[in-house]
Amino acid sequence: MKARFSYLFFLVSWISFLTPAMAQEKMPSYVLVIHGGAGTILKKNMTPEKEAAYKASLKKALETGYRVLQSGASSLDAVEATVKVLEDDSLFNAGKGAVFTHDGRNELDAAIMNGKTKAAGAVAGVTTVRNPITAARAVMEKSEHVMLVGPGADKFAKEAGLVIVDPSYFRTETRWNDLQRALKDDSIAALKTHVSNSPGKLGIKNRDYKFGTVGAVALDKQGNLAAATSTGGMTDKKFGRIGDSPIIGAGTYANNETAAISCTGWGEFYIRNVVAYDLSALMEYKGYTVQQAGKTVIKKVGDMGGDGGLIALDKKGNMTMSFNTEGMYRGSVTKDGKIEVFIYKD
Repeated sequence: MKARFSYLFFLVSWISFLTPAMAQEKMPSYVLVIHGGAGTILKKNMTPEKEAAYKASLKKALETGYRVLQSGASSLDAVEATVKVLEDDSLFNAGKGAVFTHDGRNELDAAIMNGKTKAAGAVAGVTTVRNPITAARAVMEKSEHVMLVGPGADKFAKEAGLVIVDPSYFRTETRWNDLQRALKDDSIAALKTHVSNSPGKLGIKNRDYKFGTVGAVALDKQGNLAAATSTGGMTDKKFGRIGDSPIIGAGTYANNETAAISCTGWGEFYIRNVVAYDLSALMEYKGYTVQQAGKTVIKKVGDMGGDGGLIALDKKGNMTMSFNTEGMYRGSVTKDGKIEVFIYKD
């Protein structure tokens, strides 16, 4: 009887030991996560055709990045290839289809970061580079610098052999119409300010129709992380405004010891909260999971009055898609090739 009890005790103990390990094995391990912008994205405002188009675009980007990772290439190669797909798609506010500035120009920003070495590159305010994310990588690998801006960045990209286009390449009627609505809002706001004799700050206020920034984070077969983000910025932006996307630590960050992060949203709040680095620091110094850190930093943005979201992927393949808006275009693929895409909050 005693021997039988001992055997049962051993069996129960062994099952208890195995259960967490087996459960952990069944948890999906993500290798690529993407976003296409956060904002007031409501199903009631979306046609079935447009929803299908967004989902197809996200799926295509994930498939592209996954093929790169499956070939054994680096996470850097994967995030660049993935973001290029989204930059070439006029549905998103990056590359082709970028929003217009107040002066009717398309000024593009992008950043990329290597989690293994912490090398990084960024461009801001470029107007002739077909794929700003490739320009950001060129800054990282072919220059002594981290960020190049404006005409100098365009010139560098051309000398680096990148694909250069006429600025008209980026124009779409949808984004042009967005600008016209924004200019009308500006005129109304200016009139109200004049009548009330209460001058406001120079610049623009956040608008729902500005979303569409794209980003990708990846984990390769060598265990290295990388992050990339690309954007056209904010509709009707003035005075050479730059958001968080090309700023390392604000909108883009990668560290093999913690996570790769790409953000989207109201950039001023992401810069002031140093959101991407803050997420990494919470993991490194406080031992937060990537999910805990993601929720914490997005709450900070919201508490300050900002909105948006982020994606993050840690070195074990755990990911988060945190946002405080009505929706965020987003998707993921696991190491076994399972793809999921989402748009709305639920």
